Amino acid sequence: MSPAVERPMPAALPRKSRHWRRRLRHPGPPASPAEPGCDPARSRPLRAAPGPGGRGGGGPGAALYRGAGRGQRQREAGASSSFSSSSPSSFGPGVGLPAAAGVWGRAVPCRPPCAMDWQVLTRELSLYLESQVRVGFLGSGVGLSLVLGFGVAYACYYLNSIAKKPQLVASNDRFCRFLEEYCPVVTETYYPTIWCWEGRVQTLLRPFITSRPQVQYRNELIKTADGGQISLDWFDNNDSSYYPDASTRPTVLLLPGLTGTSKESYILHMIHQSETLGYRCVVFNNRGIAGEELLTPRTYCAANTEDLEAVIHYVHSLHPSAPFMAAGVSMGGMLLLNYLGKTGRDTPLMAAAIFSAGWNVFESVESLEKPLNWLLFNYYLTTCLQSSISRHRQMLEKLFDMDLVMKARTVREFDKQFTSVMFGYRSIDDYYEDASPCRKLKSVGIPVLCLNSVDDVFSPAHAIPVETAKQNANVALVLTSCGGHIGFLEGIWPRKCTYMDRVFKQFVQAVFEHGNKIFSM
Repeated sequence: MSPAVERPMPAALPRKSRHWRRRLRHPGPPASPAEPGCDPARSRPLRAAPGPGGRGGGGPGAALYRGAGRGQRQREAGASSSFSSSSPSSFGPGVGLPAAAGVWGRAVPCRPPCAMDWQVLTRELSLYLESQVRVGFLGSGVGLSLVLGFGVAYACYYLNSIAKKPQLVASNDRFCRFLEEYCPVVTETYYPTIWCWEGRVQTLLRPFITSRPQVQYRNELIKTADGGQISLDWFDNNDSSYYPDASTRPTVLLLPGLTGTSKESYILHMIHQSETLGYRCVVFNNRGIAGEELLTPRTYCAANTEDLEAVIHYVHSLHPSAPFMAAGVSMGGMLLLNYLGKTGRDTPLMAAAIFSAGWNVFESVESLEKPLNWLLFNYYLTTCLQSSISRHRQMLEKLFDMDLVMKARTVREFDKQFTSVMFGYRSIDDYYEDASPCRKLKSVGIPVLCLNSVDDVFSPAHAIPVETAKQNANVALVLTSCGGHIGFLEGIWPRKCTYMDRVFKQFVQAVFEHGNKIFSM
């Protein structure tokens, strides 16, 4: 081994010494082939393999060491640069370096093979990842494991806490067996859409996600006893191959929600399901909602059933031999339940289906007045109610202070200033008590299937009359854990059919084709 050249230590570090450190980390051009320690074929400076004397010389291992892989040389070069950066001999070329010199007068100090430390290991790992795993976060293994772990955890939570069988509440065993046999969807596990199963999200997204089937209506205006008029939209289904005779074709009366009409997506889906079964449908539009003019200063409410009674008897008089049933959604369901509670068995309807009805109006408005629910639903509903009567302002301002009505910011304020006054209630509490279907459920005299979700902010779970339903053999409640208000989305992309649509289709078909098995209860 050649002796190291001793030179005096410089008095002060030159300003450009950082360039020497950079050059130690990033060696300059390769040495010429004539210089010792250089492989002409590779044009790279090589170090001699460690010989018997300790630090490398030209022993027998030198040739073998020349064949070392690129990774080994990189590791040693990195170790050398770290060594030289902390050594006093690294201030200049050839200053106090060992004789196992590199090129340009710099000697590259050797490290024993056993000197592998954490820095070398991390550098080795980074080189491997750069050369072998040239992919992004998801493909690196770590990211993929995180994604898979989260997916498995979410799937377990969804299957254990979200996807559940609905709760079927009915006191009549015969009615339960009828539903299990001819309407099995009410006993099957409901799998809500995996990415939007929360009640508010389902309520908000359904109008935008679900399709709107094309339906050709035949509109009819009928007169009422007080001089008003009601708009009916008929889907006659004259092309029905199952029931070609119109006089005996089953008829379904549909009642939309608070400000809904025959153009609502859930109504269109019900008509589409009825069309496939060969049935006829007629949509009952509340006064002043579907574009017709108000002939009297009166609209509608959930408690007054006079218009519904007139429509039911009118439709039945047109087709007295046809099986006849009704289905109501939201406020339409409340109105239908109040009608059935008043009439008992004295109705031409064979059965009824109720979806997302508000059972206790006091609890419903209290839930809707919570800050988040007011922001998402209450204010919007109030503006819709105001918009529905603003076009009839000239007729209504004869009896109401329309400026005060248009200042309402909640449904409760609107009902206090407008609805309860219109129908002669002494207070809004009297109106809400009369409009709550839970108080009339005991008097229902025909088979009724009611579908509700326990996460519906329009009808809180604690307000659903489970105990009252158990006291009436004609009533069956189907309660799902998710679904929101008129949501009930299912599938990855719930565009064509929802859980509510399937319940409607199976129950209507069961009533019209096997109803004799439950009417003798």
